[in-house]
Amino acid sequence: MFSDNKKPRPMNEFGGQPNRIEKNTKIKGDITSEADFRIDGKLEGNVKTSGKVVIGKDGYIHGKVECVNADIEGKFNGELMVKDLLSLKASAVIEGTVSVAKLAVEPGATFNAACTMGKSVTPASVPKLETTKSNEPAKVS
Repeated sequence: MFSDNKKPRPMNEFGGQPNRIEKNTKIKGDITSEADFRIDGKLEGNVKTSGKVVIGKDGYIHGKVECVNADIEGKFNGELMVKDLLSLKASAVIEGTVSVAKLAVEPGATFNAACTMGKSVTPASVPKLETTKSNEPAKVS
């Protein structure tokens, strides 16, 4: 009479189904979403979400990504800002700049990026290296 099968299944934390860009799909432009996002195609542009970004094995993003968590199996080139955990699978290829709180890298992943780690990292909190003309060492501000 009272079965668990009839109960509505919970959506993801932010309400709504995850968004997808399927394989063989190319998009140029910026994306803003409150739900999770999975990319198996190609995106040239920016992604901003309060959820998770997944780049599938055939996926590619060239641009800026801001998200809470990210799992990457495919390729990324640009600026990546992850508020919590960035997980790189063995097939991942990352180039550019990365700001992250936590980083997990599987053996075999290619990580050619300038990386800043720490809690609540923002681009403004990255120290800038000052160059000098004399033989003095550079100063970090």
